Amino acid sequence: MCRWMAYSGSTVPLENLLLHPKHNLIDQSLSSRSPETPTNGDGFGVGWYGSRQTPGLFRSVRPAWNDSNLRDLAAHIDSRLFLAHVRASSLARVQETNCHPFRWKSWLFVHNGLLFDFPKVHRTLVLAIAAEYFDNVLGTTDSEVIFHLALTFGLEDDVPRALARTLAFVERTARDHGASDGFQGTLGISDGQTVWALRYATSREPHTLYHNRHLDDVHRLDPDLEGRLHPSTRVLVSEPVGSFPQLWDEVPPSSLVEIRGGELEIRPFAPRA
Repeated sequence: MCRWMAYSGSTVPLENLLLHPKHNLIDQSLSSRSPETPTNGDGFGVGWYGSRQTPGLFRSVRPAWNDSNLRDLAAHIDSRLFLAHVRASSLARVQETNCHPFRWKSWLFVHNGLLFDFPKVHRTLVLAIAAEYFDNVLGTTDSEVIFHLALTFGLEDDVPRALARTLAFVERTARDHGASDGFQGTLGISDGQTVWALRYATSREPHTLYHNRHLDDVHRLDPDLEGRLHPSTRVLVSEPVGSFPQLWDEVPPSSLVEIRGGELEIRPFAPRA
């Protein structure tokens, strides 16, 4: 089980969220509280939005806790919105093109979870990706396939509708191929203005996802940020960051989160063909 986080708010150095708080994402890569995958050492990545429309992207197969380049970049890159991910591989190989986030133009995508029996459905799912996105598939993960299927089903026009159509197609394909289950996990998506997050599983409890309650919580995570963050600051995490897990609210299963301009909305989600 991987770990990821999304930040949206005032412009801050990446290290303020990735490295400074206790039990931050980089710490979680070595010592997650999850009994399933306490170590997420199969690579990492961070995508950030700055002055250009296309987000920056840095990915590596090195363990996040032992990469000096990441620490140096995080100290010198400022961003108002970023997605970061630490990876625990299931089936796909440990290689840079399999590290999250995945990028298409202004879009970033991260995933914590899996498609069950992926080898059974892999070919059918890949062949459903539209030609205009196909050459952007550079790795071998189920996560990257989900992203490009979502693009195929209209992600750039309507994110909730595209995700509902994508997972309906995934679940139907799983049934047609006798796969043990469909989808499991959480997704994080951004176009540089809005952050969407999904917590969903076909037939079991999905992996966890949390959001901060209000700005005071972020200040408690890192007191150095006080006075430097806009009240609209929002943070999403797979696992609570900081010394006080109770300060984070869990996103309910089968829910879609939308963050824009500091406003956070959670609505029910269900696949729909």
